[in-house]
Amino acid sequence: MCDLKFEALRMDPFIVKAIQLLLSLSLLIVLHELGHFIPAKIFKTRVEKFFLFFDVKFALFKKKIGGTVYGIGWLPLGGYVKISGMIDESMDKEQMAQPPQEWEFRSKPAWQRLIIMLGGVTVNLVLGFLIYMMIMFVWGTAYVGPEQMPEGFAVTDSFKQYGFEDGDKILEVNGKDFENSLNINKHLFMRDVRSITVVHQNGEQETIAIPEEIGTTMFEQGVLQPFVPINSPVIDTVVANTAAEKAGLKKGDSIISLNKKEIGYWHEIAPISNENKGKEIEVVFERNGKILSKNIQPDEDGKLGLAPRTNIKIKRKTYGFVGSLSKGFDYGYWTLRDYVYQFKYVFTKKGASQLGGFGAIGGLFPDTWNWFGFWHTTALLSIILAFMNILPIPALDGGHVMFLLYEMVTGRKPNDKFMEIAQMLGFFILIALVLYANGNDIYRWLFE
Repeated sequence: MCDLKFEALRMDPFIVKAIQLLLSLSLLIVLHELGHFIPAKIFKTRVEKFFLFFDVKFALFKKKIGGTVYGIGWLPLGGYVKISGMIDESMDKEQMAQPPQEWEFRSKPAWQRLIIMLGGVTVNLVLGFLIYMMIMFVWGTAYVGPEQMPEGFAVTDSFKQYGFEDGDKILEVNGKDFENSLNINKHLFMRDVRSITVVHQNGEQETIAIPEEIGTTMFEQGVLQPFVPINSPVIDTVVANTAAEKAGLKKGDSIISLNKKEIGYWHEIAPISNENKGKEIEVVFERNGKILSKNIQPDEDGKLGLAPRTNIKIKRKTYGFVGSLSKGFDYGYWTLRDYVYQFKYVFTKKGASQLGGFGAIGGLFPDTWNWFGFWHTTALLSIILAFMNILPIPALDGGHVMFLLYEMVTGRKPNDKFMEIAQMLGFFILIALVLYANGNDIYRWLFE
């Protein structure tokens, strides 16, 4: 009985995602803080604490080694190194009131302090690129060209006005061969796509002009997946511990209707399940020549826990060591560039409402343990962490960098009182953002 319970726990998608999230964040946080710790030690700056997670009131573990207390806190919202003589989140005013000592952060030249503060961001950025290089070397890249998509794409109605049709296959983007057709939505949303050449079902080729700011239009209309591969509605995979498994659906079942709406292709399932989050709906399907019916309740994300039997043939391209370095760097560059580009939407009403906290981050990981998925998501989070930390907000590394650059340019150091107020203000801004983002997660879980 114990073994059976453990197996169910191990396979539960929520538990799997939570473990991956905790492991990934722990790795990223420790390496980020090492990015501050190592240059601080090189420049003979005393580091009083090195903590994974925050030790508010108490720590799960701590041990003092060579003048530094190493530990693990109980609050998994980040981590920190406490550097002597630095105005940080500890707000240690008593230490700052004492005369500066040679081992303190404030006594070091501005260029050394700048390197210490940039260390964490640098490590996260380099780590993200290195992981992508490792992924390219171990797994290579997957791609789907037009010849591997016999049925082509189903096209959303809002894109049919430009001349696209159901069954279209992507040949070129901006006049150049487009290797991976499945990337077309991402390119439309975040990159400069001016034209797309397609072949229609009747065999005719057409080059279709794309309006400027198509990404903004997609965002405002909520159409982020205008092209969806066409698959027949036959089940290939039923995810463990999901609504579909509990309802008794099996591999090979062919879905006929969902909530009394006829299903001809797989892409017609998602809109119906999304409209019925948390509600029971009827699934009519064929199994071994018999017509059966089951009631099923989509989860809070509108998912049933099913994957289709696809006729899409995925090709893989492998790389040698040198090739993986180049390809991994290129992939990392575009990942960073795409994230920075779409960050502008955060400042819109709709974008702010879509901010997510730990629930949204955990949702990036695969439902079942998968090393490729784990490392791919960890690389993405590492690059996001680097970018977010360099933002010029007091209490973040970028805030400290901003004040250090001001000091280096003007020759004047901001006074301690100003830095304390700025640090406190930045800390409250960060807490508000964390509460807001995680509040969005809770709201979506309860009401959407």
